[in-house]
Amino acid sequence: MKTYIKVKGQWTYLYRAVDSHGDTLDFMLSEHRDEEAATAFFKQTINNNGFPDKVVMDKSGANYAGLANINLLLILAGFATMIDILQVKYLNNIIEQDHRFIKKITKPMMGFKAFHSAQATIDGIETAHMIRKGQLSEENIPAYKQFMALAG
Repeated sequence: MKTYIKVKGQWTYLYRAVDSHGDTLDFMLSEHRDEEAATAFFKQTINNNGFPDKVVMDKSGANYAGLANINLLLILAGFATMIDILQVKYLNNIIEQDHRFIKKITKPMMGFKAFHSAQATIDGIETAHMIRKGQLSEENIPAYKQFMALAG
């Protein structure tokens, strides 16, 4: 669900959503780890990927409150179904394994000096990671060609 990145000597929060196949759905860098940030992340993820049937997360109260806000919005909008929330402390192994890649790249950087540069760098790292996982192409296009197509 989230990992930590150092910006200006302070820990910031990298929210990440990964599906059951290990594909990255969305990510968002936030200065805060609270209900408002979690709600914004879930809204962004749902807008980009559609409504999930179930979300598995760790025992974070902020994440639970953010998803509860989304369910409340669904009820107010007249939807009959809500998103099932499953909180299990050690069940998020897929996303925890996926965090390793981000940490491996960002740890040698020893933090970022500005939030906007951290955000831009994380966007590039996440995009490159998605290309490597084969998420951005249905064909067998090499990763460097996918990257060139995105950059050009």
